[in-house]
Amino acid sequence: MSHVRRRPMKRLNGLDAMLVYSETPQIHTHTIKLGIFDVSGLRNGYTFESFRRVMAARMLGLAPMRYRLVDIPFKFHHPMWQENSPTEAYDHISRVVVAPPGGRRQLDDLVGEIAAVQLPRDRPLWHLYVAEGVAGNRVAVILKMHHALADGVASANLITAALLAPDVLEQVGRNLQPDVVPSRRELLRDAFYDHLRQLTRTPKLVWQTVFGISRVLIRARRNQTRPPRPMTPPPCFLNHVVTPQRRFATASLALPEVKSTCKTLGVTINDAVLAMTAGALRTLLLKYDGKADTPLIAGVPVSLDKSPERLSGNAFGYMLPPLPVHIADPAERLALTAMASRNAKENFRLSGPTLLASWLEYLPPPLSPAMFRWQSRRLNSGTVMNLTVSNVPGPRETRSVDGAEITEIYSVGPLAAASGMNVTVWSYMDQLNISVLTDDITVDDPHEMTDAMIDSFREIHSLKAIPGQTIRVPLPTDNAPDMAAG
Repeated sequence: MSHVRRRPMKRLNGLDAMLVYSETPQIHTHTIKLGIFDVSGLRNGYTFESFRRVMAARMLGLAPMRYRLVDIPFKFHHPMWQENSPTEAYDHISRVVVAPPGGRRQLDDLVGEIAAVQLPRDRPLWHLYVAEGVAGNRVAVILKMHHALADGVASANLITAALLAPDVLEQVGRNLQPDVVPSRRELLRDAFYDHLRQLTRTPKLVWQTVFGISRVLIRARRNQTRPPRPMTPPPCFLNHVVTPQRRFATASLALPEVKSTCKTLGVTINDAVLAMTAGALRTLLLKYDGKADTPLIAGVPVSLDKSPERLSGNAFGYMLPPLPVHIADPAERLALTAMASRNAKENFRLSGPTLLASWLEYLPPPLSPAMFRWQSRRLNSGTVMNLTVSNVPGPRETRSVDGAEITEIYSVGPLAAASGMNVTVWSYMDQLNISVLTDDITVDDPHEMTDAMIDSFREIHSLKAIPGQTIRVPLPTDNAPDMAAG
């Protein structure tokens, strides 16, 4: 056994564990990363085998790509990561073909099919698909990776690391030595001590929770607004028992144009993304529900650890800004979106950004999977948002692999229970790339949402042409019924 090493394993935190427990036949908790490669610059030309060799070395060289879940006996605690498991990269890399003529819609359809299949749990939680047949002498690389492995920030860091240090990664990949999994007795002993440590932290967490809620209530009283109340997302076409099938759509905007528009109007890119989403949803609400008269609730992940060195794990909370889909005027809609986002961000800060993650540490492993399965089959079992909207900054410089330049990068997260849409925006180089994931009953075609988001941005962009136009974001003391962010 001289070729193996024994070292402490890393336990999944509460967020990581929740993403494992909440995976059900209807709810897949992996994320999708899509990169478009121009292979005309490859040094020795493109073949699948040579490209797979290059990608295999890089993937194996990234530590999280070697993590494997290890369950604790009797579900006594959250699972752990065997951080250096025996991994055969070729088992994780497959060849697929895009249907002719190999355009955006055909590629998006293929990604949707891939997103509908869950990852097996008996190996590291990722799979990479090399999609041939993309028009224009290009190849698409589709990475399916479990969300428990990495959130948006960690995923962006992983991509950067894979593309910046090929020699180091290849050397690591060639010299792998698997770690030893502790015995059942050792796993139970470590879990017991972890529980004891967690119990000692409980009184402080209860105090922080009470303190955070009181700070939010005091702020509401000081600003003479209604206290934030538990919000129930209004029923709409987005919300139903989600099916196992997935559909995917992409679109792209010029990042410099978005930045210029935001600077002129005095809003942030996050404000613009949420306002674009609100405008697009208004269009779809009018089509599918025949009305758009009530603000929707967006679940917006907020990163708690933006370190460029973090390559794995989840560190985020949620803010829940209302989206003013009931407002027809794009200027007013943008202003109300910016106000709601600012209020939600401030309440998130005051209530304690880490509270959700801290309480998730107490999820009971024996009961949680069954609880999430029950929830996924019911519509009104704790739904707190209509959809998820994310905005993640990706690499700013052009990346390449062995001479193949990456021309576009897209990313999308999973669907939540009873929520049939996820909108994820990633920036790459001078692009703001939009991805939309749905199931197969939410909309007739997910490209309706991406097209409507482009149209919504054009409405916002047109406000620049109005002389002296800036967006007046209402202050918290400006009464805006139904728009007080919770």
